[in-house]
Amino acid sequence: MVPVPSHVKNWRQELRPMLHLATPLALSELGWMAMGIVDTMFVGRLSAEAIGAISVGTTVFHTLAICAGGLLLGLDTLVAQAAGAKDRADSRRSLVNGLWLAALLIPIVMVAVRLITPALSGFGVNPDVVDDAVPYISALNWSTAPLLLFFALRRYLQSYGAARPIMWTLLGANLVNVAGNWLFVFGNLGAPRLGVAGSAWATFWSRVFMLAALAAVAWYRERDLTSIDWRPDLHRLREILRLGLPAAGQMALEFTVWTAATVLAGRFATEVLAGHQIALMVVSTTFMMPLGISAAAAVRVGQALGRGDPRGAAHSGWTAVGLGTVVMSCTSVVLLFFPAFVARLFTPDAAVIAAASPILRVTAFFQLFDGFQVVVTGALRGAGDTRTPMLCHFGGYWLLGFPFGSWLAFGLSMSALGLWMGLSLGVITIGTALLVFWRRAARRFE
Repeated sequence: MVPVPSHVKNWRQELRPMLHLATPLALSELGWMAMGIVDTMFVGRLSAEAIGAISVGTTVFHTLAICAGGLLLGLDTLVAQAAGAKDRADSRRSLVNGLWLAALLIPIVMVAVRLITPALSGFGVNPDVVDDAVPYISALNWSTAPLLLFFALRRYLQSYGAARPIMWTLLGANLVNVAGNWLFVFGNLGAPRLGVAGSAWATFWSRVFMLAALAAVAWYRERDLTSIDWRPDLHRLREILRLGLPAAGQMALEFTVWTAATVLAGRFATEVLAGHQIALMVVSTTFMMPLGISAAAAVRVGQALGRGDPRGAAHSGWTAVGLGTVVMSCTSVVLLFFPAFVARLFTPDAAVIAAASPILRVTAFFQLFDGFQVVVTGALRGAGDTRTPMLCHFGGYWLLGFPFGSWLAFGLSMSALGLWMGLSLGVITIGTALLVFWRRAARRFE
């Protein structure tokens, strides 16, 4: 019998636990996308302005709230490594201070959202859209507290491998969101008819459900929470922020570059903008799968380092990269050979399909590298390196991809297609650079 090479054995040993963790986390990320799609479907029955209000409102709110939540990503490193070392007291200390940090961020985010909302008219947003967006954002702002507290609990639980409760929580939240939209958007069963704002209140209640569900899971797993020291620890807060600030910066750099691209796409013809939006929704959906793998990579790498197994950390990281490669290769093939079919899932409009198809074909070329960049970001975060991904995203997107895409779009009159070609170059650069950095890190582990 031919002996099995050691690296193949390592792959087989790591693949099962990686899949066990990554699959529910990827489904959880798709659950986030599903809630946004459901909101759009419900308010889409009201008017085109209502859809625009949802788009503007979620962009304003999530730019601030999600990036603030990125400060809690330091928990991935600290809790996962403590879990690997079987140091429950240390991981609990991270949880407590993560909750304190979330509590401190809540009023900051809510005030920032409230201050920015009146400025929408000054950004040139359609007045009819602003009329719906303002009450939508005002209602959505109340979901800040359950959202950020949920983030902290999620980071803690998934770092211990409790991914399935997170998945089931997102599934339940989607059901709450559907019911809430049906009740509050249209005023069914005697509920007030709130229109676009009703969709925000549906989101609020779904996030209250998410927080309550994960708090119950954490309570059940920990049992004796009364013995925990709930006082804030400034040293641990600094550790969380030391890791979380670059991670939040990386998220902000990535989030804002696509927002800026959408603003520029708004200068083109209506069908071109619609094609851009379809492409953006497609790549956002495909991105959710490696994002779940990325979270699993952070946990597995962190746990391996915590138990003093650097070689195991390297194997975990490479297994996650391999898994991401398989997933994104499949999406790349679909987008390369069947772009019109994908576009047709969103609209029957031939002009929009014609505008979206070449953009989707361009996205096929960066799918693999998009998988590299997000999965390696997770692996490096598990190892305690959040600065390298931030710097790579800054260089790849803002120094290379966005300027080059803007020049192609306007300087060479390539419209949205040129914009996407430039951003594709940025993604390919980021993915390649991060893969090189991970290879160096893995060599040090081995």
